[in-house]
Order: sequence, then C-alpha cells, then structure tokens
Amino acid sequence: MGQCVRLDLPVLLAYLGSAALGCRSTPGPVVPDAAQPVSQAEVAPWVSATVPMARQVYRFKWLLRDERGSAGGRGGVRVAPPDSMRLDVAGPFGSGVASAVVIGDRAVWTEPADAIARLVPNYPLMWAMFGVARMPSEGASVRALTASATRAWQYAEAADTVEYARTTGSPGRFVAEVRQAGKLIGRAETTLSPEGAPLKSRLTVPSAPAQLDITFLSITRDTFAADIWAPRKP
Repeated sequence: MGQCVRLDLPVLLAYLGSAALGCRSTPGPVVPDAAQPVSQAEVAPWVSATVPMARQVYRFKWLLRDERGSAGGRGGVRVAPPDSMRLDVAGPFGSGVASAVVIGDRAVWTEPADAIARLVPNYPLMWAMFGVARMPSEGASVRALTASATRAWQYAEAADTVEYARTTGSPGRFVAEVRQAGKLIGRAETTLSPEGAPLKSRLTVPSAPAQLDITFLSITRDTFAADIWAPRKP
C-alpha cells in the first residue's frame, strides 16, 4: 500500500496559487509532481469528507458568461448522500427553466435535453462546484500528497485525469480540474466555510470559452418527498 507524501506547506500553497493564476490563461496542474502513487482506499476518507452527511438543499444565484454575452438567475439543488442530486435553475422572471436528476456521473433525466451540457461540461466538475469530490473508477491509478491543512490527489486513466486539492481553514478552498486526452475540459474553484460548506464557486471552461459563477444563498437540511426525483409534470 502506498503512503501519501507530505510537502512543505509554503511550497504547496505557492504552487496552488500559481496554478490558480494560470487558470486565466494556461493553468498548471492542481496536483504537484511530488505526489506519489497511493491506493484508492487511502483517498476514500478525503472524498467522504466532502460529501454532505445528511440531505441538504442548496439555494444559489448563478451567472454564466461566454463569447455571446451573459445570463444569470437563481437555482436550487437537493443532494441526497452519497451521490444523488436534483437540479432546478431558472433565469430572470422564470425564463429558461431547466431541471435534472443526476446519480453519480450520469444523468437519469434532464429537461430540456441539454440542461446540464449548457452549464457544465463534466459531472465531476458539476459536483465540485458544490464542494463534493468523486471517487475514482476501479481501473484508475491514484497519486496524492498532504501538506498541513491541504490535501491534493489525482485520478488517471490513460490520458484522462481528474485532480482535486482541498484546503481547510477560514476560508477553505476546493479546486477540481478535469483533462481528457490531455486537454483541459474545465476547472472549478470553490471557496468553503470553516465547516466545509461551499460559499461561492467558479467554473472556467477554456474551450467555449465560458465562466460560470455560483454564489450560495443558503444551505439547509431537509427531507425530500419521493416525487422530487421524477421529471416535472407538463
């Protein structure tokens, strides 16, 4: 079994800071080269620490900017741990209504069909905007390191990678980056409360190019009726 490598905190923070600045042009990797191979079991507690312990409702406002202009509105997400999500968003005055149910890394249904694709390019990035990391697939190799309050880890399959870095504190920070065939798909940077709840999040998609900002208005525990997982009735 591998062991997570420790790295001096100033070195790691400087590295992550330069990577964040680079995100505005060509971002650097979230996980430094000093990370070493570890088992999936070793990062499982890190992933679990990002998952809500109870059913929660997230209320937020959102703003999407791309080459065509900008659009925004409000939305809500219901999360049932460990991996179920109901998304509802709308633009000003109830325009542009979209909904979806996601389990893990797949959509059970979406209304309209492009409800998720027009906002986020990848399910791990979608979860990351709410401060939640995903476990790797069975065949993925894992690298990781720790440094004081920061943990960084990477999943790799062939040329595809998912990278995470989570720093606790006041505020905390959670970064996720996804590459497919070596190409950067997107990067999510989320500011966390001292308790680990998301306060605001930014997703940068270089290929569009586009930027999605979420500001969280409230996060509350709730119980969900069974019908919230069903599509809206006409």
